[in-house]
Amino acid sequence: MTIKTMSNSPFNWGDPSALRLDRQDPYVRLQQVTIYVRDLDRSKNFYLDQLGFSLAYEARLESGDHWVAVAPPDGTAILALVTPKPDSEEYKLIGQHSQVAFLTADINAKFHDWSNRGVHFHHPPHIPIWGGMFTSFEDVDGNSFGLVGFDEVTRELEAQRRAIAEKRESELRTAQELEIAKQVQARLFPQTLPPLRTLDYAGICIQAREVGGDYYDFLKLGKDQVGFVIGDISGKGIAAALLMANLQANLRSQCAIALDQPQRLLRSVNQLFYENTTDSAYATLFFGEYDDSVQRFRYANCGHLSALLLRNDSSVELLDSTGTVLGLFEEWDCSIGESQTAPGDILALYTDGITESVNAAGQEFGEERLVEALRHGRELSSTALVAAIVDEVKQFSSLEQHDDITLIVARCREG
Repeated sequence: MTIKTMSNSPFNWGDPSALRLDRQDPYVRLQQVTIYVRDLDRSKNFYLDQLGFSLAYEARLESGDHWVAVAPPDGTAILALVTPKPDSEEYKLIGQHSQVAFLTADINAKFHDWSNRGVHFHHPPHIPIWGGMFTSFEDVDGNSFGLVGFDEVTRELEAQRRAIAEKRESELRTAQELEIAKQVQARLFPQTLPPLRTLDYAGICIQAREVGGDYYDFLKLGKDQVGFVIGDISGKGIAAALLMANLQANLRSQCAIALDQPQRLLRSVNQLFYENTTDSAYATLFFGEYDDSVQRFRYANCGHLSALLLRNDSSVELLDSTGTVLGLFEEWDCSIGESQTAPGDILALYTDGITESVNAAGQEFGEERLVEALRHGRELSSTALVAAIVDEVKQFSSLEQHDDITLIVARCREG
């Protein structure tokens, strides 16, 4: 059996964009009208080539039966073309008035268009006693159809066309603005990496939408010190992106005091974030400071996911929370944690877009899989390890990405 359709399902005929969703009662519309013809292929060519209809459905069965359905350009109703048996009552209906009328916004234009394509009209369009404009035409079997037009219909269609054009223009403008916002936000992520003798590090942020609320940064704090920052802003989309830009600006403007007084830095950032955002806005943040001269890592975990410090003996140290989230409380403080690192250690900072990625079975990627990915790729460079982990997360979750994926990996090495 051979089937051709205008949609994925042979029984889902018609244009779904014509569905009206503003009514609460059960949806009803005209779906199909049967037209009896003598030759399906000849009739199909007439409706497709001369009237400009589309093929809604066609099937050739092993039994020899042939089914064809065509639809006018708006796709809201279908003509089923049927070849009845010569000795049937239906066969006698071929060449009669079909009692079907088509509605057009410009009857004169359609009359001239179809006439030039060889369609036989009974008379030019005229004004009947019931108003509007009317003419009638025949198909190749002499089946007769009406063609009508009303000024009200023309005005309504023109209004709909204007509304559609305005909507498309608005959507295009929004898409262009989002693309600009995406490019601007991409510049907020670190463009250069301050060099360190004993640390090889890299980061990445893959946003689920055009813009997002995940944030990571590398801040040069002094001759031998670099700050590592990763954060996750509440919410998604443009709103989260604006908060992310606000947080980034606060951190960079205040980072001069981070070297000697990281707690003071974070208190200041929290105060600015609290004053410049709504009551419900907040951010989780992990701030770390690496001292290249002594291979020491000091950190404040402000309600963020625990960082992972994979030791060179494959044991794992969790750098847990040392304070609550930023932006919710005017009175805020945190404590500072500290870890001494050694060559072969690997540090991983990440957002929940990594660990909460879900596969088809509903399982999360999780912290354990992340640890195993770090162990498996511990001989890779930081850049290659970041790429390998992101690739593993994407392969694990074949579903659409719903959250930003942000990851920082740092490998300790001999000075």
